Amino acid sequence: MSPRGASDGGARAEVLARIRQANAAAARDPGRPQPGAPGRAEYRTAGERSRADLLDLLAGRLTDYKATVRRTTAAGLAAEVAAALADRGARRIVVPPGLGPAITAAAGAEFITDGRPEVLSPAALDACDGALTGAAVAIAETGTIVLDGSPDQGRRAITLVPDYHLCIVRAGQVVELVPEAVARLAPAADRPLTWISGPSATSDIELERVEGVHGPRTLVVILAED
Repeated sequence: MSPRGASDGGARAEVLARIRQANAAAARDPGRPQPGAPGRAEYRTAGERSRADLLDLLAGRLTDYKATVRRTTAAGLAAEVAAALADRGARRIVVPPGLGPAITAAAGAEFITDGRPEVLSPAALDACDGALTGAAVAIAETGTIVLDGSPDQGRRAITLVPDYHLCIVRAGQVVELVPEAVARLAPAADRPLTWISGPSATSDIELERVEGVHGPRTLVVILAED
């Protein structure tokens, strides 16, 4: 047996040993894992970071994923939306029906409301320069934003067809861990959820990163602190 084969065999034996150990521990205690139990992992279900640390972590994760993060206060939100759209040169923006006019009042763009009076076709969505929505929850640990189809987020199509997505995340919507997000999303569990970690991208084609294949090529997040 080659040295590599010996190494592979040792790794396999170790993995199988750990599986047997975990199964044995589960048989002894089929309920909740006990602290310090051999072979049992401890999983956090609630975060421990401060609000400021959460926002910094989320911003850092989103930036790592090639999203652009703009930070502002609740009072400065409308002005920040206007600045983001101006920087993009976006003039025709689709918005969900429940976003609220106060956010778009200072933007100086043409806002087209999906569903008022009619649901926009894919071609009409593609003709827009981008989409502006709110969010349901954001997960700092993973840099993930979740949309649940609420009135300030709208149909999935409006954030998948246009090439630019400007998403508003409020500080109170940011949690640290995935289990916290899942708990918050429980009332919307029967609706389609969109989980976003940066702009749409794939590396399926010859392992080269290609953006904009399954959704917006550009994601800009406005993180609005209370």
